[in-house]
Amino acid sequence: MSLDSVRAFFTEKAPEIRIIELDTSTATVALAARAHGVEPGQIAKTLAFRVGEREVLVVARGDARIDNRKMRAVFEGKAKMLDAETVLALTGHPVGGVCPFGLATPLPVYCDQSLRVYDEVIPAAGATHSAVRIAPRRLVELVEGEWVDVCQLPEPANGE
Repeated sequence: MSLDSVRAFFTEKAPEIRIIELDTSTATVALAARAHGVEPGQIAKTLAFRVGEREVLVVARGDARIDNRKMRAVFEGKAKMLDAETVLALTGHPVGGVCPFGLATPLPVYCDQSLRVYDEVIPAAGATHSAVRIAPRRLVELVEGEWVDVCQLPEPANGE
């Protein structure tokens, strides 16, 4: 059902974007990066939080970590990650397939600015084996999202 809602979303708003369905799971950043032949940062993970009385989605690059101080400053309160059952109920998408498209409940979507370094990112598409390839600015436009700075990037490896 979740994949169907994402399919309907793209049919209506961006029929040129093709949903990629794979035989292998892309439920984690590592699996998705391997399956799509990209670096982990290019995988756009969608995380669900409750801040006070509201729920929000944050789309972040796969190799970034949420910075609690930045989250508190941006959202003016402590953010608590939602459990899998609540995420499924709110988004209609199972963990591993959560994306900001075709949501069961309208939720505000925030995209971390670190996604902007890529010409193309790969978020899930409502199932653990589906995704889309999309420019970050187009993603923000389609979901009526907002750019924020809430992530911490990994430390560069030695010699980089």
